[in-house]
Amino acid sequence: MSAQSRLAAFRHLLTQAHERLDLAFGFQLWDGSTIPENLPQDSLMIRLADEAMVAALLRKPNIDTLANLWVSARLDILNGSIFDLAARRPAVRTKALLHSLDRKELITTLLRFLFLSRGGPFPLEQVRGDKASKDGSEEANRENVHYHYDVSNDFYALFLDPEMVYTCAYFRDWNNDIATAQQDKLHMICRKLRLKPGERLLDVGCGWGALVCHAARHYGVHATGVTLSSEQAELARTKIKRLGLEGRVEILLQDYTKMQGQFDKVSSIGMFEQVGIANHHMYFSSVNRLLRPGGLYLHHTIARPAKRDDKAFAKHAKEYAALTRYIFPGGELDHLGMSIGNLQRHGFEVHDVEAWREHYARTCRLWHDKLVENQATAEAVIGSVKTRLWLAYLAGCSLAFQRNTVGIFQTLASKRVKGPSELPPTRADLYAD
Repeated sequence: MSAQSRLAAFRHLLTQAHERLDLAFGFQLWDGSTIPENLPQDSLMIRLADEAMVAALLRKPNIDTLANLWVSARLDILNGSIFDLAARRPAVRTKALLHSLDRKELITTLLRFLFLSRGGPFPLEQVRGDKASKDGSEEANRENVHYHYDVSNDFYALFLDPEMVYTCAYFRDWNNDIATAQQDKLHMICRKLRLKPGERLLDVGCGWGALVCHAARHYGVHATGVTLSSEQAELARTKIKRLGLEGRVEILLQDYTKMQGQFDKVSSIGMFEQVGIANHHMYFSSVNRLLRPGGLYLHHTIARPAKRDDKAFAKHAKEYAALTRYIFPGGELDHLGMSIGNLQRHGFEVHDVEAWREHYARTCRLWHDKLVENQATAEAVIGSVKTRLWLAYLAGCSLAFQRNTVGIFQTLASKRVKGPSELPPTRADLYAD
């Protein structure tokens, strides 16, 4: 059968589906035509770049195929973003649509594409982060961290705030920009930890050094940051020198399990997701060992909702599996109850839990939009495949937090002692201007 007849049959089928779903967006096919016909050029559209992508989707209709088609721009969105498409998703479910179409026409049309070549490229097929080691060893941890964080400092600077904070911001006003929200987040962390001049702070997974530098400058502590990312460590040390914080802030390029000494306060901001559930005992034992009796620990981490039992919780959604495969190798999320239980089992007293889910939805949205603004530069730095992958990741995360399929919590705990915790009688000081 000719390519032209395949196109005509597919167009007819897709037109029927578009009408029955009453879609608020259109399609652009590989010959440049649109569905509906004569759709205005500035309309929101899904672009199907070639007929081989239809074959690819028919043979493997899963998120991996979609991801490969997206990063290679064979599947694209014109005149809008993933957010625009999500906002206009149809109410009718796929099964209901399939039942409404002429079954014979549907099968006949799709069979015309089934045995075509799937085309190319499929650039993500060699990326198998879900097979990454989760044994908790320094070698495995370093390899997993390197994959995500050593992409390029210049790339991350294109969408993060000036301080390069790559964790959930804190919006005292939803209209605040990302730089303001990240400064407010850093202050909130320091306030929750009740930092005092001269105290020793350890930040586990310190990123580019934003928190340790902020805590030293504004709260007078001596701060140590630990990371496994060589690029992060290099930039953080340059920042320390630029700010004149030598002797007050140090960055160690090593695994947290190898840390020695004791600290008055410990923070872990967006690092715990990389630990892996099987290594939780090692993690919490290490934090407890490093924290002085009565010292405060701030546990800031993303978490999945708990399920009816552990067996059900162990089952991962396809989107979650794709996230660990392509973005965060070795990553694994617990649920809030698991974190609190582990804290108590490992000698901590839990004082406060605060949910920041909507804050992270907003954070990821602002990161995504800023990366879109700088997309051409990003592609010049790390290539179009990784840039498009990160755009999908940031948009997907924002939507997940927005739709409440995942959460994020800040949990304040102390190393358990007999007697008073020495915390204030209320939390009013956290929110005072």
